[in-house]
Amino acid sequence: MRPAIGDAAPAFEALLCDGETFRSRSLASALGERGGVLVFDGFVFSAIAQNWWTRYEAYGWDAFDEAPVYGVVRDGPYSINEFLRRLDSPFSIFSDLNGDVAAAYDLLVERDGMAGTETPRRAVVVLDSEATVRHVWETDEWISPVPHEEIEAAVGGL
Repeated sequence: MRPAIGDAAPAFEALLCDGETFRSRSLASALGERGGVLVFDGFVFSAIAQNWWTRYEAYGWDAFDEAPVYGVVRDGPYSINEFLRRLDSPFSIFSDLNGDVAAAYDLLVERDGMAGTETPRRAVVVLDSEATVRHVWETDEWISPVPHEEIEAAVGGL
């Protein structure tokens, strides 16, 4: 069941990639003093992913005070780090290679035209410092813009 506002976010531990290294990190230890933001996406190295992560930086999401933004994708750590380096991205991304994190958030969907391949649907989850869900946005659309002002307001309210 997908976590709703007010629910405890599913805890997880996964490899967190920063463009240079990757280390196992729990969600609880990754949250800032005010909380954090999880951005679920399909795969890195797609034109869509490049577009969105560039936009998140342009929106100033890398400057949220004590509420870091993390991606969650189905790629391995080496691919993620190369993606972050090529974008010169300030963000870090969790490697959810087996889809366990996306499954815990009930976000896995089969990709059209990719029989048997599941990735998380696009979603943004805003968490407070106790890992309580404070805002959720999700869509089945791969190219629709995120409602960045709505998400920024949710982060501002942490």
